[in-house]
Amino acid sequence: MKTRTFKTAAIMMSLVSLFFLSSCSEDEDEQVDQPKTIVEAASGDARFSILVEAVVKADLESALSGNGPFTVFAPTNDAFEALFTQLGISGIEDLDAATLTPILLNHVISGDVSSTSISTGYAASLNSTAPGNNAVKLFINKGSEVKIDGSKVVIADIKASNGTIHAIDKVILPANIVNHAINNPNFSILVEAVVKAGLVDALSGSGPFTVFAPTNEAFNKLFAQLGISGISDLTAEQLTPILLYHVVAANVVASQVASGLVPTLKDGSSLNVTVNNMGVTLNSDVKVIATDVQGTNGVIHAIDAVLLPE
Repeated sequence: MKTRTFKTAAIMMSLVSLFFLSSCSEDEDEQVDQPKTIVEAASGDARFSILVEAVVKADLESALSGNGPFTVFAPTNDAFEALFTQLGISGIEDLDAATLTPILLNHVISGDVSSTSISTGYAASLNSTAPGNNAVKLFINKGSEVKIDGSKVVIADIKASNGTIHAIDKVILPANIVNHAINNPNFSILVEAVVKAGLVDALSGSGPFTVFAPTNEAFNKLFAQLGISGISDLTAEQLTPILLYHVVAANVVASQVASGLVPTLKDGSSLNVTVNNMGVTLNSDVKVIATDVQGTNGVIHAIDAVLLPE
């Protein structure tokens, strides 16, 4: 009788032990599989150690550990080292939190955007240091490879509980209106004209500016109209008044545009702006075809023809 009782007790203890071990194993699996936040995922990856150091110094850990969701274009350590060389500094310790914050937020957009959902176009970053507290835009160009303001995605779709990380090979400094034009291949002729006219420094200043920017197609229509082959056939003296005629000394986003005469940076000249349910036109026949490319010193609105001052 005692032997049978002992055997029964032993079996019961074995079952309890088996259940306990099974429960512990399940708990451990749950802990291992627990999704990490963006900050935790970056902290656990040696390739992002400088980025994590910057996030901590800028006191953005809590913000980027929130619900989000966020998409972070995360510079690798090599990307940061290249920036340090460019700036002539030794590391993050040479940058203060006030400097780091807009740079880091410039790499973050709202929403969980996977690589399969990325498309060419502009996205608003969380950096709101532009005039009027507007969000600085990022230009995403999806071709054979994905580029964001000239930086390249080198590792895609690092998933986190509150968003996605895409590793990039270059730190994205917040773009002014000149850099925005440089980053977008649709404005390459405009950039060529601005460089030839010697206006790069002026339009890279503090501003603010609103630029009605002719696309490449708009410039090609002008070249056909003038019977010339390109910017090379125009002098800096000819280009300067034309280009200044496209610039207004204010940061005017689309929601603030109103009908009327608006002075430009070309002395004594104004644009005749018409706003109606068909959109916005300038000088009766030039159409605004894209709006609110926000930079650190102003905003760009794309237009379908080159404006010629009287």
